[in-house]
Amino acid sequence: MILYHGSNTIVREPRIIEPNRTLDYGSGFYTTCAEKQAYDWAERKIKSKDQVNYVNVYEFDEKALKELKVLWFDGPSDEWIDFVMRNRQDETYQHDYDLVYGPVANDKVYLQFGLYEQGFISKATLLTELKVYELFDQMLFHTEKALLYLRFIEAKEVRK
Repeated sequence: MILYHGSNTIVREPRIIEPNRTLDYGSGFYTTCAEKQAYDWAERKIKSKDQVNYVNVYEFDEKALKELKVLWFDGPSDEWIDFVMRNRQDETYQHDYDLVYGPVANDKVYLQFGLYEQGFISKATLLTELKVYELFDQMLFHTEKALLYLRFIEAKEVRK
């Protein structure tokens, strides 16, 4: 499986990142199967016309899915919403999965999550609302053990 990671640097040796904010699946190294998503992220982070960012390309050894502790969401679900909300709301929350895969609750859909969090819409309504958005995927490598199954292939330049 080919995975992508948008960045302002070439990332030949991915590492577990402790973010300065809460993220969908917690700390780790985030990738996606969608090259466009990684490209868009890298392009959005360009601050000047001469800056170059990168889409890092990796090969993922899928035997990891049988050898690691994996949490897999095929799409938005009650369980996925609960997991994302726990990670985003509780800075002390820690899960013990090596690898987490599922949809991205990115900025485009997070308004809906905000409405749910504040009690303005139900979980069922949130799930219905999410169906109108094109949801990309993300795969979080949460442990060093998981990163052993990821091999750097190349980095593609991204310019504005």
